[in-house]
Amino acid sequence: MARDVRRLAAGRWAGREWAAVRRSVHSAFEESGPERDTLVQSLKAAAAAIIAWALTGWWLQAPMAFLAPWTAVALVSGTVYQSLRTGTQQFAIIALGTVWASAALAITHDQTMAAMLLTLPFMTLLGNYRRFGSQGILGASTALFVITYGSSSASTVGHRLLETLIGAVVGITVNALILPPVHLRSVRDRLRQLARNSANLLDTMAHGLREDSALERAESWHAEASRLTLSLQGVADARYWATEGARWNPGGRLRRTGPPPPPFAEDIRWGRVCTRILAVARTLNGIGDGDMGLPTPSPCFLVELSDVLEQAARVCAEEAEPPISSPAAERREAAFDKAWTAHRTLADNFQQQKGTAAAVGGELVLETRQLLMELAPQP
Repeated sequence: MARDVRRLAAGRWAGREWAAVRRSVHSAFEESGPERDTLVQSLKAAAAAIIAWALTGWWLQAPMAFLAPWTAVALVSGTVYQSLRTGTQQFAIIALGTVWASAALAITHDQTMAAMLLTLPFMTLLGNYRRFGSQGILGASTALFVITYGSSSASTVGHRLLETLIGAVVGITVNALILPPVHLRSVRDRLRQLARNSANLLDTMAHGLREDSALERAESWHAEASRLTLSLQGVADARYWATEGARWNPGGRLRRTGPPPPPFAEDIRWGRVCTRILAVARTLNGIGDGDMGLPTPSPCFLVELSDVLEQAARVCAEEAEPPISSPAAERREAAFDKAWTAHRTLADNFQQQKGTAAAVGGELVLETRQLLMELAPQP
């Protein structure tokens, strides 16, 4: 029985994974996006490795030709600037590892164990030097290759450095000249996804407040709102990549880059929107949690609150649609006007609340008002 359950669970997992792979493949071939970017960069890395091997292994007949494609693959990075920076770091640490290991072999008369004792402690420690970044580990691994290969002649050392240099040049050139990554679309995509997630959460909260057990799911709303604020880090990361992607990048002249990303003010605005949504969800969670002792407003008040949240969700949903065309902008304006109308009704109902319920209701009125102010159409 337990085996059948495990097989069923494994089958479901495999089905989900296969469906995800199919969606990614379909997206890569049908539309621009992260999936297509990943496909392009992967093919570029493979092409760089093949070219590097053809130059060193096939044409030059180098003794350690694998160093060239190995370096080339690592240097097809997410940005041209990162390729150049990583290439400099990688060549420096590999050259140092090669020279140090070769010197250790010469000193120990090609005694492998003795050469390792002289090389690996120093190279692994040096690999943690921050100037080498994530490439620091390559110094110790290159030294291992050199020591196990067992030759410390000047010509052999020169070949290793030449192979590494060829791989670095090939990787950087391929990344810079063949569809260089520009990352201008990522910020806009992340902001739209954030708007879409905000709309889904607000809509879920609105429908939940109309049910008999309105606040039973308030804890899950609060958890989802917390994740919403954390997703702002994704927007910040995309902004960083867009800025770095423009440095030393010939992409603006070699390919169409599309419209520039939204201004940084949009990141700030959506940060405030997410904070307001979190505040509403936190208050509702406090009402639903009996241990906190917050009184529950009247059912009529909760229904009118749901109307405000539903219209706010429609505003977010319209903003998530690319691009903002005239009909979409008109729908957004209409939803925004309905949201303010619903909020005025909510504020009128608040005046009928009594006792401590009035304090909780007033907090919700204020938080939703601030939310709508942040969602106001931008000039």
